[in-house]
Amino acid sequence: MAENNPENLGTTDTGIKANIAGLLAYLLGFVSGLVFLLIEKNNKFVRFHAMQSIIVFCALFLLRYILLPVPFLGLVANGVLSVVGIALWVVLMVKAYQGEKFKLPWIGDIAEKSS
Repeated sequence: MAENNPENLGTTDTGIKANIAGLLAYLLGFVSGLVFLLIEKNNKFVRFHAMQSIIVFCALFLLRYILLPVPFLGLVANGVLSVVGIALWVVLMVKAYQGEKFKLPWIGDIAEKSS
């Protein structure tokens, strides 16, 4: 498949290889996603991963913020969401580095339409 070959992902406005830029869009969660979304104007692969990073990590942040004050449930949810966040962070960075446009359910579709 041509899309999985990092060499076939096109050029970026930053001069960084597209698969590396996609990985970096996840590195600092929604902050790095926002940076790459603002910097990258043309490469759809990088813009997709930047937008998906923003949506995923903003949603996790908001869920943790909303649920934390709830007695007991907040602590349990915070622990579960932390593990889920770390797992997603690693998987999404690896998939981007491999040159794969890995779409999460619902979020991936929104990111694809918005990027």
